[in-house]
Amino acid sequence: MGQKMKIAILAFAGQLALSYPAIDFAKAAPSTVAEIATYAGADRQAILEEGAKREGRLLIYATGTQADPLYAAFGQKYPFIKVESYKADSAAVTRRMIEEYAAQNFLADTLDLSVAGLRPMLEAGILQSYRSPEHAAYPKTALEANGHWTIDYESYVGLGYNTKLISEAEVPKTYDDLLDPKWRGRMAVPGTSTLANWIGEMLAERDEAFVRKLADQKIRVYEVSARAVANLVVSGEAPMSPAMFNSHFANSRDQGAPVAWRALGGVYATTGAMALPAKAPHPHAAMLFIDFILSREGQALYGKLGYASARNDMAAKDKPAKIYYFGDDPNFEQNYEKWMALGRQVVGK
Repeated sequence: MGQKMKIAILAFAGQLALSYPAIDFAKAAPSTVAEIATYAGADRQAILEEGAKREGRLLIYATGTQADPLYAAFGQKYPFIKVESYKADSAAVTRRMIEEYAAQNFLADTLDLSVAGLRPMLEAGILQSYRSPEHAAYPKTALEANGHWTIDYESYVGLGYNTKLISEAEVPKTYDDLLDPKWRGRMAVPGTSTLANWIGEMLAERDEAFVRKLADQKIRVYEVSARAVANLVVSGEAPMSPAMFNSHFANSRDQGAPVAWRALGGVYATTGAMALPAKAPHPHAAMLFIDFILSREGQALYGKLGYASARNDMAAKDKPAKIYYFGDDPNFEQNYEKWMALGRQVVGK
């Protein structure tokens, strides 16, 4: 190649370089919440960890009153992330999220709520769809149609009782047994969303006339979480509760508490699901957390707390024969209001 030709090529290359801006490869990495949530490159894990190190924080909005061991395990796995949580009844968390987004106040990084609690947020447009490598281990029924959430645990509402105060021989075996006069004043239920869903459970199994008969039983209503009422059963202050989650009693029993749980028929299932807020301030940490909770490691920790997993490679234990997934019903919100109103009429008198 002649010298003139080399000079011409170099001149053309210089002009080309001036015509196009230099490529900044640092900007090629996902940066927005949507890009991070759906990124599937081979370097995904490295990108999430590097991003989470810069973020340094994770705020979880959840209903899981027993989930602190999972949060602690995640913090140990990623010690550069400060893990914090806000926990309340699902309806309260949903209301808080919608109000915060209306005020342009974006705080939550991840959501671990019931499907019923997440659905209004989806309708309000404040959830971001996401992809996780762990999705391959889950059935399609555990994933929201467009990837806005993944079922991460199930728990069932039935009868929880103190075995020191109530023997196996006398404990109710069916819903009809709850009407026995000997249980008058000896039952307690939480006044949160669990009350409404328990009423829905009994309406599905019996009818409204049956539910209204419970007014004679003088059931005590405690305006606290289902976990707190479970603690009252453990202590013996409330001998039994027909509106208790099996997970709470499995956890208490494993710690030596004298309690047991049983299904009186078909049971309501609360399904917890992992979701990502559309404006999550720490999206890298959020996706690491979602991956962790959906992994076998995270699901095994949930299992130790008494929850069932939706993963295909983790068999459910002691799953009731008949389960009502009320949260999947598009009419759930309207039904919920009716059930709560009926529950307030028949209990706590």
